[in-house]
Amino acid sequence: MRVLLCLFCCLFLFIWESKAQNSPDCRTAIPVCADMPIMGLADGGGDIDDFDPEVVRQTGCLEKGSVSSANIENNTSWYVFRAGTGGQVGFDIEALPTSGGMGTPSAEWDFAVYGPYDQMSGQNFCTIIGDGSSEPIRCNYEVNNTRFTGIGVNPENGQEGAPFLVGSQNTYDEWLDVQPGEIYYILINNFNTNFDGDPEPYMLTFTGNSVEDDQNTALDCTLRDEFLGLDIIACEGDPDITLSALNSPAGSDIANVEWTVDYEDDGTVDATLAGTGTFGAELIVTSPNSGRYFATITTVSGTPPTVADDGGILITFFGVPVLDPANPVEILDTNLSIDPDENNVQFNVLGDGDYEYAINGGAFQDDPIFMDIPPGINTVIINDKNGCGTTEPIEFLVVAYPKFFTPNADGINDSWNVRGIETLTNPLVFVFDRYGKLLKQLGAAGGWDGTFNGRQMPSTDYWFRFEYEEDDVGVLVAKTRKTHFALKR
Repeated sequence: MRVLLCLFCCLFLFIWESKAQNSPDCRTAIPVCADMPIMGLADGGGDIDDFDPEVVRQTGCLEKGSVSSANIENNTSWYVFRAGTGGQVGFDIEALPTSGGMGTPSAEWDFAVYGPYDQMSGQNFCTIIGDGSSEPIRCNYEVNNTRFTGIGVNPENGQEGAPFLVGSQNTYDEWLDVQPGEIYYILINNFNTNFDGDPEPYMLTFTGNSVEDDQNTALDCTLRDEFLGLDIIACEGDPDITLSALNSPAGSDIANVEWTVDYEDDGTVDATLAGTGTFGAELIVTSPNSGRYFATITTVSGTPPTVADDGGILITFFGVPVLDPANPVEILDTNLSIDPDENNVQFNVLGDGDYEYAINGGAFQDDPIFMDIPPGINTVIINDKNGCGTTEPIEFLVVAYPKFFTPNADGINDSWNVRGIETLTNPLVFVFDRYGKLLKQLGAAGGWDGTFNGRQMPSTDYWFRFEYEEDDVGVLVAKTRKTHFALKR
């Protein structure tokens, strides 16, 4: 059966070459099904670098093949499939000759497979692939000694797939065991043989017992029917995104394509857009034009008269996180309040990106609320988990008091005062011993060094009364706080 399919596909190579499906960027990976071989024609490395150069050499087998100078993105293709049934799935990638179906193939293909992913997780899969968070589960960048590489069994020599080992030159990896609904991305790459920029053809054929049972259900063909692909997350300033209706089930029956967009993704179409290329079948989306894009295809045959991608594709552009200038850091509580006796803050970021936060060089967390922050000047770093940027450390002030100080002349916590007191109106601090004797009066400058009349005071708790004024809609309201802190020697 495979031989007949190969002969059939090679016979129609010239017909398919002009319409070969290929996307050199992960974010616009082509949705595929197992019902027929895919004739690929790869040219170039895409509009964006899919891999972070700092981590790619530590990501699975990428750049770890037997040729250490292997190129990660050279004549690349990206595909995505969604498992329709559980079972065994593999594929063959066959190198094809470039001229008239005759001669020796000039490309040597390699691959990496990523997943499984959950479509409902809300993750940007291409970001976690590119930054190394998600490593290949199958991968082969070895030197090929046959025309085939892939997952399963090499049809040319019967070689069975095996776990990846550097330098093994085993060009087939183990079968995938998939479950319904799981999403997988496939990177196909010509890693070291053609640097002249000429397009290179190949054929991708899916295999495995799941595929043999039913080619139409093994990979969920409805994903391919959603021909604009999975939703795309991009960064402001990224290169343009090209959507193509040529990947639709209408195929060569396309007569015309109408593009529309719902910028707010609220169910209301906002504009009709002009497509480019043959039949207007491509749409170029530029940053930062987020929205849900639709393509309606009029067919030549008129049966059906139109093919519409009803769900459209949502493209969202994110930028570097920006704190809300109107209320960047919200002080929820401080230890100058009666209850709770701690400093809690919340960071307010503009936009609806997927952000994480770290204060004072600590670990990142998803929650913008931090509890029990140190008094005084702190720093926060905000990272967009879609890969669209990280802020420089941003300083913020928590007006609060240290719960202890250590006046031992080591230059650390040698004096005590309310941190950030200089930002308040008419502040005064009165320090008492446990019997209520006034030991020191402080203002916006200076601090208590732990002495009284030149004598060092003992290690114990001391009390203070804190007074200041706060502007409440034009009226100065007197504030006061009474509590204690510790002197430690």
